[in-house]
Amino acid sequence: MIDFIKGKLYHIDVDHIVVENNGMGYRVFTSANSISDFDVVGEEIIIHTEMIVREDAISLVGFSTKEELHMFRLLTSVSGVGTKVGIGILSSLNYISVAAIIASNDVKAMTAAHGVGKKTAERIILELKDKVGKSMLISADTQIETHVITGGVESDALEALMTLGYTRNEAQSVLKLMDISGMTVEEILKAALKKLMTQ
Repeated sequence: MIDFIKGKLYHIDVDHIVVENNGMGYRVFTSANSISDFDVVGEEIIIHTEMIVREDAISLVGFSTKEELHMFRLLTSVSGVGTKVGIGILSSLNYISVAAIIASNDVKAMTAAHGVGKKTAERIILELKDKVGKSMLISADTQIETHVITGGVESDALEALMTLGYTRNEAQSVLKLMDISGMTVEEILKAALKKLMTQ
């Protein structure tokens, strides 16, 4: 199994990149979001990969971050979500947005992703909602777990946004614009994510 490839970016295409390592070119299928991170041909990059083995083909899928790769693995663990759909979702939405949509049970937002109908969106949310909690802690080991928060609702929401990948300044800025009186942490988080995703 190839965990990652470190080498020079040799070629960029619509749905894949080619990485040169020790005289060999590895074609790695990836998302539009990861392709946007690999924009300079000739630069040295690291891409985190997953080998996909089928009866008729062996291919490499990879992403610019471990977190996006882990989200791909979660998505493709869902019945009916294959490699193409998994990459399509992560091309339409970044992995933080996907986690937020799952956490907030937003079927409509999930159907905005390429190749995802209502039934598939419902299945993704149903099967992954317990794996992607309301606040998602993405560790250096790419493990995603529910992060239990304590404190006031505003500080809880702030920490939740930070564990979803937003900076403290980004989280504080959006919370300052909101009237959160009487709202639960979940309600604050859902409203804040909608604002952040439209910025």
